[in-house]
Amino acid sequence: MLPVFSCTLRAAVLAAMSLACVSAAAQIKVGVNLSTTGPAAAIGSSSKNAILLWPKEIGGKKVEYILLDDATDPGNAVKNIRKLIAEEKVDIIIGPNTTPNALALLDVVAENETPLVTLAASASIVEPMDARRAWVFKMPQNDTHMTTILTQHMADHGIKTVAFIGFADAYGEGWWREFSKLAELRHIRIVANERFARTDTSVTGQVLKIMSGKPDAVLIAGSGTPAVLPQRTLVERGYKAQIYQTHGIASLEFLKLGGKDVEGTLFPTGPAVVARQLPEKNPVRKVAVDFAQKYETAYGPGSVTQFAGDAWGAYMLMANAIPVALKTAQPGTRAFRLALRNALENTRELVVPQGVITMSPTDHVGLDQRSRVMGKIQAGKFVYAYGG
Repeated sequence: MLPVFSCTLRAAVLAAMSLACVSAAAQIKVGVNLSTTGPAAAIGSSSKNAILLWPKEIGGKKVEYILLDDATDPGNAVKNIRKLIAEEKVDIIIGPNTTPNALALLDVVAENETPLVTLAASASIVEPMDARRAWVFKMPQNDTHMTTILTQHMADHGIKTVAFIGFADAYGEGWWREFSKLAELRHIRIVANERFARTDTSVTGQVLKIMSGKPDAVLIAGSGTPAVLPQRTLVERGYKAQIYQTHGIASLEFLKLGGKDVEGTLFPTGPAVVARQLPEKNPVRKVAVDFAQKYETAYGPGSVTQFAGDAWGAYMLMANAIPVALKTAQPGTRAFRLALRNALENTRELVVPQGVITMSPTDHVGLDQRSRVMGKIQAGKFVYAYGG
């Protein structure tokens, strides 16, 4: 008969081996929350298309993707994230697509110590850095990145006065804050500042006020298909000068809905949208073109959007960080989520379709001037226009 202590030791060894086998077999669970219905559906659907192309293995581990739709509603976004964390036990969350929805999640992900890589745009999601935002990372360029090149284009092309109309939410406010500062620095006078809701069906009053100021250009700070409404109204009312939009319009649905009314629109955009037309020297061009080829093979020529590029960048960011986190802990644990958060924060010179990412404890976007160019809508397509 074996001594009692030997049996105990053998049982402990077997238990440890069993746990090790379970741990080694643990798969990574990625929660995805998108707006595939509601006002931001054009954005969320494009993101979803890219996500459906994500590889099912990262760092030698199988990955399960759990996709939920928040219908462009912040309350639904919170419910979805709580479900993904409490019931699905996800290791990381990707999404949402809109700024209001992303801001609604800050407390939830911080309380549950789960990293969130958002596909929404406003800098307010990750700035100023604090305990809540320490768990949040952002793929799209900050408003500052985009307003810098947009106002430079205006200044270079003789725009002296401009009118602003933006969403009556955090997206519009973020753009107003950054655009108004840079317009002043470039001596561009703002003659109107108007707002509209994503669900509005008329902006005639706002447009009449804008046109009374006779601006050299109008900037519409909206995203997805709702951004068509102010432009169409301007055109119908006879506005003939230049119209600018933000990077939030770069979807095929915007082109289809806007039709001839959006021809000639200028907008800042990530490199992926105009990948093949980028200057050869552009440091992002190869990765952007590789992504465009993969995406267009699946969804057709000219189908790449800002939001698809952001979503593919989120995969590349995860794929870069997960192998690092696996050196510390295994999926399904608090230790792994913490290690993954730390790995994301220490990303260095990672080239994605929309730029080059170098993050830090105070910068959870990590993009610089290599992350944007100016695009134009020409013959119903997005084309390269300026910069980069």
